[in-house]
Amino acid sequence: MISYLDEPRIRAALNWDELILAMETALASFSSGRVIQPVRNVLTIEEGKRYLGIMPAVAENAMGAKVVSFFPGNAGTEIPTHLAMILLLRPDTGEPLAVMDGRLVTEMRTAAVSAAVTRRLMSANGGILAILGSGVQARAHLTALSHIRRFDEIRVWSRTPEHARRFAEEHQAIATGDAESAVRDADVIVTATAAQEPILKGAWLKPGAHINAIGAPRPSWRELDDDAMTSSALLVDSREAVLKESGDVILSKAQIYAEVGEIFAGTKYPPASGTSVFKSVGLAVEDLAAAKLVYDATSGVTGPVT
Repeated sequence: MISYLDEPRIRAALNWDELILAMETALASFSSGRVIQPVRNVLTIEEGKRYLGIMPAVAENAMGAKVVSFFPGNAGTEIPTHLAMILLLRPDTGEPLAVMDGRLVTEMRTAAVSAAVTRRLMSANGGILAILGSGVQARAHLTALSHIRRFDEIRVWSRTPEHARRFAEEHQAIATGDAESAVRDADVIVTATAAQEPILKGAWLKPGAHINAIGAPRPSWRELDDDAMTSSALLVDSREAVLKESGDVILSKAQIYAEVGEIFAGTKYPPASGTSVFKSVGLAVEDLAAAKLVYDATSGVTGPVT
């Protein structure tokens, strides 16, 4: 019998510490060539409003695909901008194991990857966290980053001031009136917005700051200006994917320092010093690793499916 796992069961099954570690392992495998995965195929239904992504992958202990809808027009409604379904199969026989809701998996694995990267680059506690954006990914990143580091101060900015104030009240953060005020002197920065033009300038960045750039998922969209991109060590989840999907990388022509999986695998060292940017576009192998955790937790499996 194929299991269907809904969002409440997924939320109960996923543990942040395990998920962060699973993202390191999955990305190390990806950058070591042990994952078969094409770049996401995105069908544009209506430019700027409706997209459908197809994301298959085969890893060492999981196989499957995610179908994800990205509807920016849903912003401000009760319907999320990102919705998804994941199909998990046995990699040895091809048998379907489970179908699960992918919205929460996408939310949590994205933030878990950023936390894994931040832990490698910014190990000390304390300092200031700045979040540009106040939606689903802003909340998930605050939770995930709080699992790997303690911050003395949390700031939030949103283009909708009321959203920033609400976020600040809910999370003991400080709402700022502009993005620059949030970013100045911040040690870790998250950009998780629907911006299509840069909302973060390199001139605002503290030397040694680290940025997790999550938004701008289209080749013509941006969150960071050229200065932020080209004056920082640029890390990515997939070289091939960002050069097809990320406007921040494509339009700035920034040089890629490494895939984060290379750092997790130990084949490259983290940048020695200076400002760093992790540009995330999201990979199917991350979804499968998270889905495998959910399946194992809900089915009693203890180890790889073989």
